[in-house]
Order: sequence, then structure tokens, then C-alpha cells
Amino acid sequence: METNFELLDYIIFISYGLIILGVGLWVSRNKEGKEKNSEDYFLASKSLPWWAVGTSLIAANISAEQFIGMSGSGFAVGLAIASYEWMAALTLLIVGKYFLPIFIEKGLYTIPEFVEKRYSTNLKTILAVFWIGLFVFVNLASVLYLGALAFETILGVKMIYSIIGLSLFAAAYSLYGGLSAVAWTDVIQVVFLVIGGFITTYLALNTVSSGEGVIEGLKGIYRAAPEKFDMILDKSNPEYDNLPGIAVLVGGMWVANIYYWGFNQYIIQRTLAAKSLKESQKGIVLAAGLKMILPLIIVIPGIAAYVIVNDPVLLSSLGQEGLFNMPSNENADKAYPWLLQFLPTGLKGVAFAALAAAIVSSLASMLNSTATIFTMDIYKQIINPGASEKTSVKIGRISAGVALIIGSITAPLLGGIDQAFQFIQEYTGIVSPGILAVFMLGLFWKKATNKGAIIGALISIPTAMFLKVGSKGWVEGTALEFLFPTLPFLDQMGLTTLFTMLVIAVVSLNQNKGKNDPKGIELKEGVFNTDRVFNVGSFAILLMLAAIYSIFW
Repeated sequence: METNFELLDYIIFISYGLIILGVGLWVSRNKEGKEKNSEDYFLASKSLPWWAVGTSLIAANISAEQFIGMSGSGFAVGLAIASYEWMAALTLLIVGKYFLPIFIEKGLYTIPEFVEKRYSTNLKTILAVFWIGLFVFVNLASVLYLGALAFETILGVKMIYSIIGLSLFAAAYSLYGGLSAVAWTDVIQVVFLVIGGFITTYLALNTVSSGEGVIEGLKGIYRAAPEKFDMILDKSNPEYDNLPGIAVLVGGMWVANIYYWGFNQYIIQRTLAAKSLKESQKGIVLAAGLKMILPLIIVIPGIAAYVIVNDPVLLSSLGQEGLFNMPSNENADKAYPWLLQFLPTGLKGVAFAALAAAIVSSLASMLNSTATIFTMDIYKQIINPGASEKTSVKIGRISAGVALIIGSITAPLLGGIDQAFQFIQEYTGIVSPGILAVFMLGLFWKKATNKGAIIGALISIPTAMFLKVGSKGWVEGTALEFLFPTLPFLDQMGLTTLFTMLVIAVVSLNQNKGKNDPKGIELKEGVFNTDRVFNVGSFAILLMLAAIYSIFW
């Protein structure tokens, strides 16, 4: 396939790869006379400063899911999809203030480890298996698929070769160096993805304004497609099932966000690796601030692409190239790769490096977290409790490699899905309500028991599947319709969470006759106190959120 990449673009892209690989291998090296132990490999020796924590959180989060998937949702849905980003900023502040003090005080390596300390080893093992399956078959596979789709669209590289290339590149430094290599390369990755993202946004908006600049471009896309700027969708909107109106603010999206940012290993692992609680909380504020600007570089380009595609004059200004790999409502995920084709020589290489940075950083994070959970919560717990530090690190590397192979095999099977970001959210939503219920009651309700948590977690899966099957509309118009209601998946998540909490509460109260569980967490006075930097940063973010939703309601 012919591509419009020039020599300079290839040089910039290859230089990016060499920088990341070099930095990753350099920070991965063993200190003289010292072998890596578990803390070095899985928690970066608990030495990360706040700015590394914050940037690494964003790099782990922003991947092809956002650049490709969320930009595609911007094309199909509009600015409403940005609620995932802006609500995430608020969620991060909640995690920093109310969750981290407890996690760090308990000296955790993994999120399942908290389950063991609060409930039992059995429940920890159940949830560890859940997470490994989710990371490998949904998260890893989807990032590889979307990343390979971008390579195929822009460079003409066959999907299977793209998947292999991305896998090997992420493995080259992350498997050897562990979290240190992942976190420190993330700092560089974020610089690339922010600069590259803004370049793409500028190009898209400048095209819409016929060269009149970004501001005119923003005015142009708003005039051309005002419906794409509705933050709260009504039932008449065809995308209502994905973003069900006010439930975005007060319903199921909280389940998705709190689970993801508070109890997701490959996210929370960065905060556990900070030098101190205060450093971790400062990193959280930085990440929340970055979250506020991310829709500008991942959602706005998708809306701009929609406007260009549906305007014959603008589309014709792009020439014949504009008709190549053009996005549509049926293939919305092509929006971002399609835009990259029109960047000038040199900038095209920078923007594509940004996309690659997002993909590779997330792959590396998922691999490290999968390895951490398998090694610490399954291998050392069940298979070889007496494993040495050297053996633990070795098993971590092997398990990450196996996860990568399985994810690479699974990735091509995702071909043909539309709006991949929504796909990921929906299937994560089968697992996340039960986990969220277990954790929230475990953290803040002393009466929650192990028996209640296990029963609740096990019941949550069939409950989520029941609601999901019902929403396919297969009994619509029949006498069975009331048993299988058609609900947006965010509403399904909210109802599953509430039902799971109810089950846990009923079982717990019945078991202990209303008494506190012996493993209930005693919250010390002042445990949730935060310093001035955190408080001022949080207030600024809350003001920005209030302004955004007031304007685009």
C-alpha cells in the first residue's frame, strides 16, 4: 500500500522509538552489586516523584482507546463522550483524598492484596483471576487491535505485522525493567502525545476554518454541527443508549470511573509507587488537570473530521487523499488516522509518534500490572509461597510475556467492531460493578463480611449479563419484556452495583447480626486531610467542570 509518509517523518518516528527504548533500558539497569527485588520491579522502588506519578497515570490511561476509539466516538456522538475524561478528573480527586491514604497506609503492592487484608485470600484469588482475564482478553487485545488499525491505515502495514511490532517494542523494555522503565518512559510519552495531539487538533480546526486558525475552526464546527456539542443527550438522540442523559453525571458513569481510577491495578500501581502519600496526591492533581485538556486533543479532532466529511467543499479541498480511508458513522474509528494523513511532512511523524506513544505506554502498563497480580496474588500465594525475590521477578517477566502472546492472538478477532471505546466500556462494565461494590463497602462500611463480599461478587456477573441480554431487545413487544428491560449499559452498571451492594449488606448483616466485622477498617482521625497544593488544585478543577457543564449542557 502506498503511504504519504516522507523520509523526515520516518526519521522522527524512528528517533522517538530509539529514545523510548534507550531510556527504558537505561533506567532498567541493575544497580552495581544489586539484583532487582519485588519492590524494585513491581513498584519502582517506591521512588516516583509527583510529576512522574501524574504523567505516568495519564500515559497508562491514554492509549489507542482514546486517540482512536474516543476520537471515533467524537465523530459519531460528539462532545458528550468527553464526560468520560472530565468526570475522570473529578474521580481522580476523590481517589486521591479518600482512597489513597488507606491503600498507602497498608503498604499494598496490588489491589487484590487489599481484598485479602479486608476480606480473605479466597476472594482475593477470585478477583485476581477476574482482573487477569479482563486485562488480557479485553484491555491488551483492544489496545493492540486499535494500534494496529492505526498503523494499517496510516503506514499500510498489515495488521498482523503491526500487532507483532507493537508487542515486541512494548516488551523490549517493560518486561526487563518493570515499573521503573514503564513510569519514566511514560514521562517522555506524555510529552509526545500532548504535542502530537495538539498538532492534529490544530490541523483539523484550521482545515475547517479554511486557514483562519483554531478559534474560527472551533466556531465553524459548532455552527456546522451544534448537536455534537450537547453534553447531556436526550432520548431522541441515537447515541442515548451509550450516554443516557443525566445518568452520565449521577448514575452508572461513576461506577466506570471509580472502578477504573480507584481499583484498577495498572492505574493505581503508579500511586502506590510514589515516594510518599503527599507526592502521590500531588501526582493525582496533575493527572486531573491533564484530564481537563485531553478532550481538546482526542474528541475535538473527531468532531472536526465529521464536519469535514459532511461538507463537500471542505472535503474537496483535501484532494483525492480525502477519499482514502474516509471515516463514516459505520467506521467512526477511522477518524483520527484519517486526519493524520493531511499533516505536513515532519509534523506527520511527530503526530504519529504521539499515537504510538499512547499505544506503547498503555501496553507496557497493562503488561506490568498483569505480571504484578499474577506473581504476587497467584504465584506467591498458591503456587510457590516460598519464592525468592529473584524468582518472583523472573515469574513476573514470564507472565507478562505470556499475557502479551495471548493478547496478540486475541487482538485480530476484534476486527469489525465500531466505536471500540464503547465496546471496552461495555465489557469492562460486566466485571466492574461487583468489584466496586466489594471495595466501597470494604473501605467505608465496617459491617461488610467476607461471605457477603464473595456472594455479592459472584452474583454481580450473572446480574450484569442478565441486564445486558435483556437490552438486546430480543423479547421486545412480548409478555416477557418486563423481565428483560432494555437499558443503556451505564444504567445496567448502576443497577448491578446497587443490587450487589444490597446483597452484600443483607448477607453481612444476617451473618454478624449487625455487628462490625473483625477486619473492618478503622479510619483514624485526620486520615483524609490534604495539603494546600491538593486543595487549591482540586478547587480550580471543580470550577472548570462547573463552567464546562453550564455552557454545554
